[in-house]
Amino acid sequence: MRFVFIGGGTLTALTVRLLVQRGHEVVIIERDAEVIDAQRDELDVGFIHGDGTRPAILREADPESTDMLFCLTHDDQSNIIGSLVAHSLGFSRVVTKIDDPELEHICAELGLADSLVPMHTVGRYLADLAEGQDIIELSDILRGDARIFSFTASDTEARTIEALTLPNNARAICIYRNGNELNFASPGTQLTPGDEVVVLTRAEGLKELRERFGSNKKLDVRVG
Repeated sequence: MRFVFIGGGTLTALTVRLLVQRGHEVVIIERDAEVIDAQRDELDVGFIHGDGTRPAILREADPESTDMLFCLTHDDQSNIIGSLVAHSLGFSRVVTKIDDPELEHICAELGLADSLVPMHTVGRYLADLAEGQDIIELSDILRGDARIFSFTASDTEARTIEALTLPNNARAICIYRNGNELNFASPGTQLTPGDEVVVLTRAEGLKELRERFGSNKKLDVRVG
């Protein structure tokens, strides 16, 4: 697979190292030439020197050949603008990092479905740790080629979990209703508009899942 990153910071470097180790192609877009020079000897990836919010620079990254674009600069506004431009140029999936939680609803209103708020994750982790909970990281559970995929239901056609006819290598494990209400999934579980369906799948099943329920698509469901 091929991945493009806007911003050459610490989070990008950590993620890129893992992707390269797993055999993926990576390109980093960075406006600071000194950052690129510092990373060339450490990261076996391609670099584009320029502003990742500019259409000409993003076109140079080849949207049609890219599986996912990550906007991971230190500036929330740049990440949001870069994500919107990337969508307009045809990048199939865009992940937007925002540090200010108050901007999360803005991302949702702009159609940026894959928004990432690192401080939320860290905060939950520390709160659980403070309470003495036994914390098992998701990366420790998802071994081998196991992957997690999710999509959101909308409101035009009634469906159950069984009616989804997921790939043979995928299973719906739970749904989130009304934001955070967890419901375990069974074949007869009825979906309602707004439900987030969480699927456990082998890596080979991700392509089919994305084609059917892609990151910006919603499964049509109707109540009644």
